[in-house]
Amino acid sequence: MEVMKFELLTVAMAAASLAVAASGAQAHGPTRQKVSETIEINAPPAKVWAVVSNFQDGGWIPVVDKTEGTGGNAAGAKRTLTLKNGATVDEEVAKLDADKMTLMYRIEKVDVKVLPVTNYSSWLVVTPTDGGAKSQVEWRGAFYRGYPNNDPPPELNDEAAIAAVSGLYKAGLEGLKKKIESGS
Repeated sequence: MEVMKFELLTVAMAAASLAVAASGAQAHGPTRQKVSETIEINAPPAKVWAVVSNFQDGGWIPVVDKTEGTGGNAAGAKRTLTLKNGATVDEEVAKLDADKMTLMYRIEKVDVKVLPVTNYSSWLVVTPTDGGAKSQVEWRGAFYRGYPNNDPPPELNDEAAIAAVSGLYKAGLEGLKKKIESGS
């Protein structure tokens, strides 16, 4: 009887090991990527937040030609960014917390040739620095690469998605700094 229990246990462990190995072999899909960029702006947080929280104006982002939207700045507000190359990006406010100076939005629609991501959500957070005389802005996002299956082409892989989002955030934050500090 003891030998039979041992054999059953051995068979069960072998089956479990095989199941784990098989499931691991198929688990090569994309993983959620994250990017975060920050910048310090020589302006009080209220002034910076006034620009960041105006969801209907993406003009401080250098690649944006125009912004059209509905719903103001509240959760559910929508906008379409028309980029300088003619492409469009449809976005929606998921959450806006004025007390915490935090805006969370999602991309509803974008051509992966323009921004090689899917399932994208992003946060803009303004925090006071230097006793409230200056502001730090963090722009962070979470997303999947533009190609959802295994073996993505180079332009739609994780590295391309990270590079594109990081480049967008860096340029956008520089544009925000320039707009606020120059007063334009």
